[in-house]
Amino acid sequence: MKPRRPWPSGAGHDGPVRDLTRPTEPSRAVQARMAAETAVRAGVVGPAAVLAESDGAPPRLRAALARSLAGLAPRIAALSRDIHAHPEVGYHEHRAAAAVAGLLRECGIEPEVGVYGMDTALRAEIGPAGAPAIAVLAEFDALPGIGHGCGHNVMCANSVGAFLALADLARRGQWAESAPPGRVILQTTPAEECDTAKERLVRAGMLDGVDAAIQTHAYARDVADQVWLGVRRMRAVFTGVPAHAASQPFMGRNALDAATLALSGIGLLRQQILPWDRVHAVVVDGGEVANIIPERAELSLMVRSKYPETLKDLVGRVEDVLRGAALMSGTGVRIIVPDYTNEMPVRANGPLTAAWVRSQRERGRDPLPAGVVPETVAAGTDFGNVSQRVPGIHPLIGVADSPDVALHTREMTRAAGSPTGEAAAVDGAYGLAAVALDWLHDADLRRAVREDFEAGGGAVDVEHFWDA
Repeated sequence: MKPRRPWPSGAGHDGPVRDLTRPTEPSRAVQARMAAETAVRAGVVGPAAVLAESDGAPPRLRAALARSLAGLAPRIAALSRDIHAHPEVGYHEHRAAAAVAGLLRECGIEPEVGVYGMDTALRAEIGPAGAPAIAVLAEFDALPGIGHGCGHNVMCANSVGAFLALADLARRGQWAESAPPGRVILQTTPAEECDTAKERLVRAGMLDGVDAAIQTHAYARDVADQVWLGVRRMRAVFTGVPAHAASQPFMGRNALDAATLALSGIGLLRQQILPWDRVHAVVVDGGEVANIIPERAELSLMVRSKYPETLKDLVGRVEDVLRGAALMSGTGVRIIVPDYTNEMPVRANGPLTAAWVRSQRERGRDPLPAGVVPETVAAGTDFGNVSQRVPGIHPLIGVADSPDVALHTREMTRAAGSPTGEAAAVDGAYGLAAVALDWLHDADLRRAVREDFEAGGGAVDVEHFWDA
């Protein structure tokens, strides 16, 4: 047996001679450039479209809403703090659901808990049955390891606070004296980070009888409308033939080689895809020991694009790469997708967005319009599945004191639990309530919302999107 080469002097099994254990520091020049570009675009594009003073709910009613919201503000901020301090991952948001239910009960509203087969899905409703309905959706799941680095604690407080403020107006008899204005539904939607729970809820009936849906998203800036990419989650399982890697490697068919070829193919594919497309993957199984040709390898992939049709095209191209990798390596491959549609791109409704901008200017904020923040900064959300079925908005509300704070970071976690996060919880609650009030009290606005939705293609058959 050949003797093993001794470690260099001064080095042990815990590390090499030179300290190469730290990753290189990403350059902040890109963020600085994007911030400068955003400032330039804001001056060129101009302010976001805003709902006219004569449209939507009358000023006296919006003033009454602001008074109700002021009375609820301490509870809204407290709810945000509580959820932030006790982060729970998707489908395990039991404390958060209990906190929301408890606050509703304190305000005289008895929610339904565990609706549509989900333990942490909660629903409450005000308004006459059969009337036009707008749903306010609420997320409250956290990220593993870093807690509320996506600010869902603020988003939940926005939605719950909006619903309670509207319920307070209804209880005081301060809604329109004419026809009943309609219904408002509060619906918690678990597991946005780890699943596409909104799609599951929709298929179970969440949007039945719902005419529009709204919710916020925490961010470092106030943005009225930003790109949200569609997402297709995929698994590729390669199956090979095991063999002794030293004595008979020629008898093996290496599943890990197939996975490696697939990753290389995806890397080359990136040169020929659209600027807003994304493909990312990790190896979740690549064999167990080095001296056996791996019989099995598995990739977990996410494919993203800005439009439904470009997403479908990109998924097909990625599937071709996976099949080609199997062919090159002499292995088999199974491409596994969920039994439900993943995130669709978000389609923002113009009139509802204009109502949101007006509400935020009333709170001293000035949301940036679409096209100002670079589209490079884009993620995905299962609210897209909702917005392709009914008119909706998913505006961004700033929770940080710096535009450089990114989602899914510990810096965002701190911002979501800071005083600026609490201020966003209250301001966003007013915003969602005001948008709902505008929609409920103005039949012309409701028609404009529907016309804008139809002009954008109308309702998409999301459930069967991938069947065609």
